[in-house]
Amino acid sequence: MDESRRVPENRLPVWSRFTDRGIGIRIFITCWLVFTLHFATNTVREIYPALSLGDHLSFDVTEYSGLHPDIFEIPGRGSFINNNPGASIIGAIPYAVLRPATDRIVERVQAARAAEPRPEKTDYDTIYPLAQEFLQKARERGVDVKFGLAAGIMQAFAMAPISALGVVAVFWILLTLTGSRRMSIMLSLLYAFATPIFYRTAQLNQNVLLANFALFAFVLLWRPSRHSGGDRQRPYYFLAGLCTGWTVVLDYSGLVAVAALGGYALARWTSEPSNSRKLYDLGKFAFGIALCAAVLMAYQWTSFGNPILPPQSYMPAAHYTDLGYRGFSLPQFDLLFQTAFGIRYGLFTSAPILLTVFFVPLWLTRSNRILENREMVFILSFTALFFAFCAANQYGRMQFNSGVRHIVPVVPFVFLLVANVLLRLPVILAALIGVLGTYWSWCLVMYRDVEQGFGVFESVKHITLEGFRLPWLTTLERMGFINASSAIPLLVLSGAIIWLIWNIGGNVENVEFS
Repeated sequence: MDESRRVPENRLPVWSRFTDRGIGIRIFITCWLVFTLHFATNTVREIYPALSLGDHLSFDVTEYSGLHPDIFEIPGRGSFINNNPGASIIGAIPYAVLRPATDRIVERVQAARAAEPRPEKTDYDTIYPLAQEFLQKARERGVDVKFGLAAGIMQAFAMAPISALGVVAVFWILLTLTGSRRMSIMLSLLYAFATPIFYRTAQLNQNVLLANFALFAFVLLWRPSRHSGGDRQRPYYFLAGLCTGWTVVLDYSGLVAVAALGGYALARWTSEPSNSRKLYDLGKFAFGIALCAAVLMAYQWTSFGNPILPPQSYMPAAHYTDLGYRGFSLPQFDLLFQTAFGIRYGLFTSAPILLTVFFVPLWLTRSNRILENREMVFILSFTALFFAFCAANQYGRMQFNSGVRHIVPVVPFVFLLVANVLLRLPVILAALIGVLGTYWSWCLVMYRDVEQGFGVFESVKHITLEGFRLPWLTTLERMGFINASSAIPLLVLSGAIIWLIWNIGGNVENVEFS
């Protein structure tokens, strides 16, 4: 490079001061920090097996019977949740590592309560009586503090880093396809904070984990390269198979991922030169899936006595179990519409930035799109199949009080289409869409209650009029542990840490600028 054209380091854009790997690390740390800061304290059903695994190496959650409606008993075997164990297995890992510290804290709290019996706030300041009843039962059993600590550990050391790694994967995809660091950074951060990935990462959740593992499998199979004229690198078939298979261990909706990714793996394999194409590669992909299938079958066999039938086959009758096979029927148009545009759990109402995907047809026939035909076919097929699955799963109607959830696995792939559109828009318009989309998503993450009023629209109204909040701080306040506390100091501190992350330690020795 001509030395006379070298830009002084202190005048370079922040992203230009690092190697590509350094940028990826900073994106990971930034997202991990922000995801963790917005932790939600919900004690979801997947937490109970995670606790049992960490405490007893067992999926039996008998000790928590009566605390969650999704826990049911099988006489002679124990009590279990009515879903697959993948998220619980992941959550159990950090909990088991940090269990000694958790146990000490719980013991001290219980000892203090016993030594100084005094009136304390035992109600929970909420309009939902079931939440108050849950807290009362948890305190009577002495597990309320344990639940809160465990939920925080599983979110901070499982959910947050896995979703942060997914953001890095999107960054590398976009960097490979566009060659632009600035646009790749901005778009990957939009993926992190302007989509339901942000909302669902706040607690242990199998749907966003499924999204991440499907994304990892896709990247491991795709492996585009900026070198050698853009030729693809050889796929990691076995690792892709493991990630694909784990989607089913997470949830049976992962069967859609297996079908779509299996088709993509076959298409990817046939595109390789005949002299390097090996049937053994497809065998490695299938073997990875088979290992995960064995894990799921072993769970079902030891828990329910049958390796094939899913947990839903054994749970008591509940809402929608009388429809189709245990709540799974032919796709229903009204549920399809609610999944896409419902005011409580619609994908596009929860993340308006994704509405730009409907402009994709304007670029489908253009030669300057960033995605090739094979990847476009996979993304469109996966998205369509998943919407059809969600429209057939009648339990999706129960999302009215939990927000967007079942359709979240399509988000990484829909966003790649959205990125294609944003890259073609005028910069000012794309930036405006990004800012508004991020604010909308952030309001939903902070407020979280979609059951009342106008659903997701309530979050924008309340946060705008009442100020910023953090879900875990709000919970502590409502439980009486702290007085009214502002989220601003923590947000400012996090902003300062993020500024330091991006402005300290830049290495320009191996970076070329034009």
